[in-house]
Amino acid sequence: MTDPTTPFPDKPLPERRIVSSRHLAEGEGWEASELEYGMIIAYNAFNRWMQRCMAAAGNADLTALEILVLHNTNSRSREKRLSDICFLLNIEDTHTVNYALRKLLKSDLLTSERRGKEVFYRTSPEGAALCAAYRKVRQSCFLDGLSHMGISGTELRQIAASLRAMSGQYDQASRAATSL
Repeated sequence: MTDPTTPFPDKPLPERRIVSSRHLAEGEGWEASELEYGMIIAYNAFNRWMQRCMAAAGNADLTALEILVLHNTNSRSREKRLSDICFLLNIEDTHTVNYALRKLLKSDLLTSERRGKEVFYRTSPEGAALCAAYRKVRQSCFLDGLSHMGISGTELRQIAASLRAMSGQYDQASRAATSL
């Protein structure tokens, strides 16, 4: 019997295991290794995509993290604190985000304002324009192609919800591993 959720419902899933670490794919729960390999290659492809999209938008000097921080700071045109950005991006290492913020400030893509002990960041007009240019490249290079894959908006939202749930499972597992 075929699985109706596969991209090719008339073909059964192959029995071979597509994993990055065979030693982690033995015994019960081996499917998690296949999921992890999928996340590894998706993570690397996404980082490469962000950097190349940003280069096409006009700035080839930003790392993937800096691009994420720029977009997050630009989101909803609201100023953000370091802790807000780290929380929303689920990043524990605040020093990496702080370094990205300093580089974006130096590149005149962000502005900052100190209020007491807090520093608030906002995209500069140049940063907002770069985010808008990125959006145009994303539309023409990614979203237009995505529309031909036959994945509905509802299905994309379900995939996103599953990824967020998996993130929570990995966060819980990392807390458990810390206590060992």
